Amino acid sequence: MEILTLYHGSNQKFNNIDLSKSKNHRDFGCGFYMTTLEEQAKAWAENMFIRYGGDGKFVYAYEFEENPELNIKRYNNLNTEWLEMIKENRLKGGLQHSYDAVYGPVANDNTMRTIALFIAGIYTSENALEKLRFFKANDQLSVHTEKALKYLRLIGRNVSE
Repeated sequence: MEILTLYHGSNQKFNNIDLSKSKNHRDFGCGFYMTTLEEQAKAWAENMFIRYGGDGKFVYAYEFEENPELNIKRYNNLNTEWLEMIKENRLKGGLQHSYDAVYGPVANDNTMRTIALFIAGIYTSENALEKLRFFKANDQLSVHTEKALKYLRLIGRNVSE
């Protein structure tokens, strides 16, 4: 069982994760999103605070145990299946899969134009992947079930500057 150190950037101070407060129409569906990159989490906290205000800019550190009891989907690179997952969740909202957690590349500001053109049907998956191969995609892990939350342990919370 692998244990990952993950970071979550937020504009809110909290002690417990509440999946019902998940934002809709996200890459892998409603869930609690983290990354292995602390700098990326700091950027997320900054963006959330600029857009919505809040309690401050916080970076939470977690350990996540990849237990075999969990149904985890991994996308190790940008591929057609990853694009289709993003398309389904962004168009339909909610949760368009049955995974406890999903790990894969982030569809971020650098890739959004290409992904939007794919979702609109202007690009095929092949066109989109060809355009995206020039971008270095950061990672994200999203937790979607209470079952998966049991394997996530808070190890720290810092105020980001």
